[in-house]
Amino acid sequence: MLAGRAADAEGGWVRLGAPVPLEGDDPAAWAKAHRALGYRAAYCPDVPLKDTDRIRAVEKAFAAEDVVLAEVGRWCNLMDADPEARKKNLERVTEGLALAEAVGARCCVDIAGSFNKESWFGPHPENLSPAFFDAAVENARKILDAVKPSRTKFAYEMIGWALPDSAHSYLALMKAVDRPGFGVHLDPCNAINSPARYYGNTALLNECFDKLGAWIVSCHAKDLTWDIEMNVHFREVVPGTGTLDYATLLRRLATLPQQPPLMLEHLANHEEYLAGAKHIFGVGADIGVRFE
Repeated sequence: MLAGRAADAEGGWVRLGAPVPLEGDDPAAWAKAHRALGYRAAYCPDVPLKDTDRIRAVEKAFAAEDVVLAEVGRWCNLMDADPEARKKNLERVTEGLALAEAVGARCCVDIAGSFNKESWFGPHPENLSPAFFDAAVENARKILDAVKPSRTKFAYEMIGWALPDSAHSYLALMKAVDRPGFGVHLDPCNAINSPARYYGNTALLNECFDKLGAWIVSCHAKDLTWDIEMNVHFREVVPGTGTLDYATLLRRLATLPQQPPLMLEHLANHEEYLAGAKHIFGVGADIGVRFE
């Protein structure tokens, strides 16, 4: 059914999703709330790994509405300077991957981490070093070898000041990790960390899809603007109010057979998410990419 739907659309189709206010305690109602907004993907609800009945109920409810569970986010520092904190964070992400496997989410995602001692995601001169790369590889292998996923992936999200910060560095990580359960989480705005990438984001998008497309499991959607100051200051904004080439992003996403979800994030409120979705729906309509 899905293949036919994609074939009927000139430009293919994309599963869009966003945070949705979840009222009550009924997974079926949650899934229907996503469909009512035109979404075909969702962030995984917070479900305890030990609650197998609840996990099955969530999986069944969202599958019944054909809403894909895009990702289990486990945002913590896998490179924490405190060994005990680092161990707990590794356990937390491993649990997240186990949950993604149990509930049928496309991936569990975290950043690779940071050597910054003040901010779990902050910049540090060694975040682009061979030592950081090696630690990221080791952590990914530990997480994957502990869970051995068969229907989900573990992925690092790109950020502009730590590896992976580009398609090139992500591809190097893929080869080094060397596990079938390791995938790619694409966040184009996070990869824009220079004026060249800001103005050349169409080329950046194409490079990401050319090099990484086969392994992309989920994507984040937002937009980026440049606040004029005495140094470079990019700011995340609602899609359509920045410069990201959404036509290229949607066209390239729509060609991928694995249908990676495109998930809105980091917006201020529900109204901004609706505005961002409206823009993305509009771009899709202009270029022949569908969302249903």
